[in-house]
Amino acid sequence: MHIGHAFSFSQQDFIARYKRMKGFEVFYPFGTDDNGLPTIKLVQKELKLDVKKMSRAEEIKVCLDYVNEHRAEFIQDWKDLGMSCDFDYTYSTIDEDSRRLSQRTFIDLYNKGLIKRRKGPIMWDRVFQSAIAQAELEDETRKAYLNYVKAKIEGSVNTYVIYATTRPELCFAVVGMSVEDSGEYVKLKVGDEYWITGKATYEEKFKDFEYEIVEELKGQNLIGEKVKIPSVDKVVEISHDVAVKADFGTGIAYFCTYGGAEDIEWVSRHKATPVELIDKAGRLNNLGGDYEGKLAEEARKDIIISMKETGDIIFNEKKEQVVNVSERNQVEVEYIVSYQWYVEYLDKKEYLFEMANKFNWYPTHMKIRLENWIKGLNWDWGFSRQRNYGIPIPVWYDKEGNEYLPDVDQLPIDPVVDRPNSAPKDLELIPETDTMDTWFTSGSSPELPLVYVKNEDMRKKLFPMDLRPQAHDIINFWLFYTMSKNNLLYDANPFKDVAISGFALDPHGKKMSKSKVNVVDPREMHDKYNSDAIRYWAAGSKLGEDMPFQEKDLVTANKTTTKMWNATKFAIMQLDGYKPEGDAPKLEIIDAWLISKLNKVIDTATKSFDKYEYSKAKSEVELFFWQDLCDNYLEIVKDRMYNPDEWGKEKVESGKYSLYTAFSNVIKLFAPFMPYITEEVYQLYFADIEGIDSVHRAQWPISGSINDGAIKAGDLLVEVLAEARKYKSQKGLSLKVDISKAVIKTSLENIEFIKFVIEDLKSASKIQEIVFEEKEGFNVEICD
Repeated sequence: MHIGHAFSFSQQDFIARYKRMKGFEVFYPFGTDDNGLPTIKLVQKELKLDVKKMSRAEEIKVCLDYVNEHRAEFIQDWKDLGMSCDFDYTYSTIDEDSRRLSQRTFIDLYNKGLIKRRKGPIMWDRVFQSAIAQAELEDETRKAYLNYVKAKIEGSVNTYVIYATTRPELCFAVVGMSVEDSGEYVKLKVGDEYWITGKATYEEKFKDFEYEIVEELKGQNLIGEKVKIPSVDKVVEISHDVAVKADFGTGIAYFCTYGGAEDIEWVSRHKATPVELIDKAGRLNNLGGDYEGKLAEEARKDIIISMKETGDIIFNEKKEQVVNVSERNQVEVEYIVSYQWYVEYLDKKEYLFEMANKFNWYPTHMKIRLENWIKGLNWDWGFSRQRNYGIPIPVWYDKEGNEYLPDVDQLPIDPVVDRPNSAPKDLELIPETDTMDTWFTSGSSPELPLVYVKNEDMRKKLFPMDLRPQAHDIINFWLFYTMSKNNLLYDANPFKDVAISGFALDPHGKKMSKSKVNVVDPREMHDKYNSDAIRYWAAGSKLGEDMPFQEKDLVTANKTTTKMWNATKFAIMQLDGYKPEGDAPKLEIIDAWLISKLNKVIDTATKSFDKYEYSKAKSEVELFFWQDLCDNYLEIVKDRMYNPDEWGKEKVESGKYSLYTAFSNVIKLFAPFMPYITEEVYQLYFADIEGIDSVHRAQWPISGSINDGAIKAGDLLVEVLAEARKYKSQKGLSLKVDISKAVIKTSLENIEFIKFVIEDLKSASKIQEIVFEEKEGFNVEICD
């Protein structure tokens, strides 16, 4: 857990607490994600073990033992944060229920013909020896050499096409070369050779060479030419491809299996036959000639030297390159060819796009991320992983390759240990050893907690769910896979609303990552400040927006908790013995001002929360609490509370009613954000008065009538009061010092409104005499 988790999860908890106070029944289970590579890595680090040296059974046992031992400690961190989940409904992504559900959904999709095992390209982590998902990658900027290579056109006289690559070692797996058919190219004469390259870039790229342009041509003129790739006895035919642009690079691209996702897309478009060059250890196999057995990066260095010596690399340039590395070990991933299991949904892109648009998106602009992801899908969902610790894929094979699945009542099952009832007892079976990726399991997350709900009618009410709260970085993964899997299974979206949170960034605006050592531990912040301060800071970010973590923001948040404690205790002292009964009393104008302002805040906060705009609700409540209630009203009403005999019973009663109403409601308005301090002050007085055992069981405030005249009168009072305070501050005087006279120059209308609150104004400002002069604008002159 790091501060980013506290940031995002606090925001979803604000919504859950609000909805409960609004009278909704909230099903809010808690789950621990203890499946997959992160757990394996944690176990290896904490126990100083190498699971690769363990048997399958030993690895599974040590990982399960570790998570079972530490799960309660992990859950306690979330409880300390103030999460209001149903902790009685705590599930795990690796427990028996999760394994049973995941395997059952596998069987259901298999029986629908939507799951197949086939050979294809996958991203491969050579350290953990497993396929990995895009969500398990990080982008890392590294220095690399972009090598400009010449490849001879067959049958020509010293004529070459020029292409650029950072991975010349993949020439042994080349499958094609492409240009832009309508693009513009030039043929340059360099010495006794002819080089073909893009017209838009040749001046920049070949500025260090002496050349002359001998011909201009279109990409169409090159299509069909056969080109020999240097360092390998391989000839490819030039074709057109939509991804190649004549004005980018040299306008000529060579494609290999596989240098990256773009190669996978090219192979798919051109129906080329992949060449398996890189093995699971990240090394070149026997197709790599003299480089066999070398890691790709080692072979790269050696082949660059060799191709320079032969003149095949005409020059190279050092540049920054963004590469995909495994977030677990920072090692660059490879794309290799392997047998894997796939959920096939490419033919359902239009349907998935339609279902994505049926969600209610908060904020709405986040929808485009999922739409673009679906539009850009070019391959099916490969979900098998080559690791022991995980949920086993429930399949067996006979010697002919026929597949056997277990009966549903056998689940959960491990093919390495068990047999399917569907196979004859004397049939020799080969167990599937792959496990499912964690997205396949989390794709069933709306269903997973429902295993604890035994009442069938209630289960039907709970699915589909109302809300999926999550961060924006996994829209393309958790959200997409959950939506896709449930639509493939049930022809329905698994939830109605989608609320997307942002990231907590480090103080420099960078994404937090354990590998970058810029993670902030919320437990340290909790011990130094408190959980309410962390949550209050998290409420300062709009839904979907990233926000840098600054410790000073917790200091500011802490001031609010302290202010709430002190201000509420002051109010309770004035309310000693007071118990609101019946209808509201006749209110003084300044009291009506406070209650009207409060009602406006309640209305805004409620409407904001209904749209999951918790940050707007928080800022409105915060402004009212600090400025209207504490800075102004408490100072205005003090004299009435301290000197009740001078003011009279009705005016004092009006003040007490307003104090009670304001604090009772403000505590509730703050409760979703700061559950600890609000509960503490509620128990001091309000719980007994209202007969409710917790502020979090109290009803969300309901806004009442708004007196616009009172608001105008009160706001004018506050303006005059601010001028009096400013005057005293400039003179170095105590706020308690009397001012003999003030002249207020303003319109007749304003004068009439101020007269409504003149008593409270004199009391709060300590101005002995107030004189009015009718004049446009608003000006206060202090005469002392």
